[in-house]
Amino acid sequence: MDFSILILFVLSISLIIKGADWFVESAVAISQKSGIPKVIIGATIVSFATTAPEFAVSATAAYMDHTELTVGNAVGSAICNIGLVLGSVILVKAIPIHLDTFLRKGTFMLLSGTVLVITSIDGMLSMYDGVLLLLIFIGFLYYNYRLQTAIFSGPKSNTDRESISDMKQEFVLFIFGALCVVTGSRILIDSGIKIAQWLDIPEMVIGLTLVAVGTSLPEFITAVSATLKGHQDMSIGNILGANTMDIALILGVSSQIRQLPILAQSIHYDFPVMLFIMVMLILFGATKQKIERWEGAVILSSYFAYVAGLFMWYN
Repeated sequence: MDFSILILFVLSISLIIKGADWFVESAVAISQKSGIPKVIIGATIVSFATTAPEFAVSATAAYMDHTELTVGNAVGSAICNIGLVLGSVILVKAIPIHLDTFLRKGTFMLLSGTVLVITSIDGMLSMYDGVLLLLIFIGFLYYNYRLQTAIFSGPKSNTDRESISDMKQEFVLFIFGALCVVTGSRILIDSGIKIAQWLDIPEMVIGLTLVAVGTSLPEFITAVSATLKGHQDMSIGNILGANTMDIALILGVSSQIRQLPILAQSIHYDFPVMLFIMVMLILFGATKQKIERWEGAVILSSYFAYVAGLFMWYN
């Protein structure tokens, strides 16, 4: 194998990460200047920004008819976000939970995963199935809009907001970051497929592991940074929002580009693990209104066990 492919793979991830970093910085700056609270930023704007790599990779893969990579990346990223990203962060520092907001956002995440499983039982995610997922995403956006409206209309509403014309630099950086993410995603797909062929590993497994971890790095960086700075509400909100988008938005849109065949592996292994790890996160957060470090260790261990199972049974 030409090792330039490995170099391209690493460079593409670097381009995605840097583009997503610019994307996140500009998105947060726009949000803060417009007066949107951190919890809303984490669940919507930052989730949009950090999910951009997954969206670009899965949508591009669907367009290029690499549908296994489309599904593998979206589902693998949802599992990775909780298992690897959030599990690692909680292991370092326990995260307090705002129960009402956590449960509602967690419900949207779990609903999107459940609908995906139900609509995929026939082995195909059709355009109509994708519409159902997109409706869940629209409901998620509406919930956050209502939450934002309630906060802004309260007695402590922030009225000192800047106009759009005062945020030109942020918008330019936002667009440039998006272009870097899209370009890097195309390179990542091409090099990832060649690596899979070289190692004789199925595209689905590559999508669930290597590509999923690569595109989840923005979530990891954002979650670690937010937690260490004491903004745990942004960290947990970002992961819940990103997972809802990974399933409802990314697969909803990708299924409009091309019908997505669902492998037996996904139905019997990947999807059950995804639902299990989602439920585990919600139960841990709901019991004590805090996710303890030992619970983070359990979540992280579950992720490593899942990856080990992939290579043992489906390689």
